[in-house]
Amino acid sequence: MSLISQIESILFVAGKPLNTKKISKVLSCDEQEVQTALENLINKYNVPESGVVIISNNGDYQMASSSENKEAAEKFVKAEIGGELTRPQLETLTVISYRGPLTKPEIEQIRGVNCSLILRNLLMRGLVKEHEDPTGLLPKYEVTIEYLRHLGLNDIRELPDYESLHNHEYILKALGETTEK
Repeated sequence: MSLISQIESILFVAGKPLNTKKISKVLSCDEQEVQTALENLINKYNVPESGVVIISNNGDYQMASSSENKEAAEKFVKAEIGGELTRPQLETLTVISYRGPLTKPEIEQIRGVNCSLILRNLLMRGLVKEHEDPTGLLPKYEVTIEYLRHLGLNDIRELPDYESLHNHEYILKALGETTEK
């Protein structure tokens, strides 16, 4: 797989700005190679007919929707965050509640499906938050204090059967962990 393709995938899943140093560290390659690949991606995406662009600011890069499609994106987001939570959103929120903080791939490993839009929706609703994991490239997701307040909880461990579900055999197996923790 080419370096450009790998960086393209990383920018797609990261959901936050990344710098060349961090990308080069993760991919174990030279920063100049990363810079050249990013310039190629900018040339590929930052054209009038593209719905996706690469934004750069002071050495940070992020994949985002084109400003030309702002109205369409806003309509979609408004439709996504309005109304009650869907079953997939509730399932994802439950996984994060009982096992968070987790990365997006860990959540997807447990649920078995892509969770990108679900996580974005839960973030916009203020039910989950993401924080940078200093040991990894991807952010980790956890529930917010607002979510706990809404449920009338003082601590996430007050959820029903928290201990048994937090360390449930299926979850440990899905995450590749052993029961000897």
